[in-house]
Amino acid sequence: MHPGDASPTVGHVPSTLPRGLVPRRRGFARCAACATSLSLVTLVTLVSLVSLAPRAAAQPATPPATRSPASDGAAATQPRGPRRPFRLQERLGVDWLRVGLEQRLRVEHLTDDYRKTHDGRATGLFARTLLSVELRAPRVSVLVEAIDARAYANDGAPLDTTHVDALDLLQAGVRLRLDDLGDEGDALQVTAGRMTLDLGSRRLVARNDFRNTVNAFTGLDVRYETAAHASVRAFALMPVVRRPTDPDAVADDALEADVENHRAVLFGAFVESKPLAHELRLEAYALGLLEADHDDAPSRDRRLATTGLRLRRGAARGAVDGQLEVMAQIGRSRASTAATDTTGLDHRAWSLHGTLGRTFDTWGAPRLALILDYATGDRDPSDGRTERFDPLFGARRFDFGPSSLYGTFARANLLSPALRVELEPHAKVDMFVAYRAAWLASARDAWTPANQRDPSGDSGTFVGHQPELRVRVQAIPGNLLLDVGAAALVPGAFARTTRGDDAASVYVYTQVTTTL
Repeated sequence: MHPGDASPTVGHVPSTLPRGLVPRRRGFARCAACATSLSLVTLVTLVSLVSLAPRAAAQPATPPATRSPASDGAAATQPRGPRRPFRLQERLGVDWLRVGLEQRLRVEHLTDDYRKTHDGRATGLFARTLLSVELRAPRVSVLVEAIDARAYANDGAPLDTTHVDALDLLQAGVRLRLDDLGDEGDALQVTAGRMTLDLGSRRLVARNDFRNTVNAFTGLDVRYETAAHASVRAFALMPVVRRPTDPDAVADDALEADVENHRAVLFGAFVESKPLAHELRLEAYALGLLEADHDDAPSRDRRLATTGLRLRRGAARGAVDGQLEVMAQIGRSRASTAATDTTGLDHRAWSLHGTLGRTFDTWGAPRLALILDYATGDRDPSDGRTERFDPLFGARRFDFGPSSLYGTFARANLLSPALRVELEPHAKVDMFVAYRAAWLASARDAWTPANQRDPSGDSGTFVGHQPELRVRVQAIPGNLLLDVGAAALVPGAFARTTRGDDAASVYVYTQVTTTL
């Protein structure tokens, strides 16, 4: 058995929700008051931006955003066009102080939840505010970033610490930068303290974008970059545990300081080449994770080493792009986080991601991409070994569709081809449609996001079909981003058998992000 597998029976549904997961229902008056307050904040912000727009328009133009084959939208906040976005630090008029603010509101609705852990319907209003302050000197800077991630007006939504982290410290660190070391243009950067981290493709270590809360770590991160844009990075970090973990406290947005998990360490090295022939870049990395149970973070006692290679070429008009990433994983881990589970299993797993795309040099710069994702699953639940790939601290929205209340697929026990068509019909608008089919890599292992498993393998492997659509509009370029999306899971044989019905899970969301 593996984490989240409550029983070896076919289509088992837990009688209670997992720890830290609770359906949430609030009175209408309280929900309406919260939503109204947030709306007023957004309205005041918009009025301020409109009043400042003429002054901001006089600033120099910024370059157009580039499109990445592995991006969940963070780059989309970069404007395209003559208007320079309003930024708080520019209004301060000092070089030694930088201030940034981002507020995001998202409304989500899910019908016929594929997990069947509650009544099958969920509606949520999620708000996330990020406030950063950086003090800068010629070689040293101090960065502090606060996060306030909350859930309002939620009806039937199963909540945990991926949705809620009320008013906490996301980053607090010191950064040293030394330029022109060795050769001119080379730079050494050393960061110590609490931080967020994007590593390579972000499939194994990421600063979460779509998810309401963000992974944080505490430790040391050292990076050396050459003038030719090759880089070497090494780090040793303790994961930060988001608190509270008690379901009732999570449901009430209770304030409790996050803490470092002193019984876990993530360490590794990452190397990126300078641009090679045909604009190719090569990345190589080795990651280690050692952990034991923490009071607020039951673990599978993972002792894992993960190595990987990634070859990539960015998208450009009239050109072929793509990437190929292969990840191998060895070590030991336990089957579950239960305190009674003390059996270590040999861990041997691997994963692959491939994308081949082409952007056409015509109206809207349409891009067509063929995608394949594979991650091994456990072949035999009783053989004392596990072959299920562990995605560590990675993000998944840019590969597998919306997460949050939805999150149908993860990089574990999965074989999934996909087709994606992207279009930019206007300088302020981008959109895509996608289709993904998904099978279990091993019929005897779990469909992990749904917590469903058939140890006999008789339920087959086909999970289902997933169409997806997303449209983003830069209402005020660089300052106000509107994002609307939808996805559905049409169940295949495995999902129908383990769930006991053939209803499609349908998810829609509307999101507004204000950046200052």
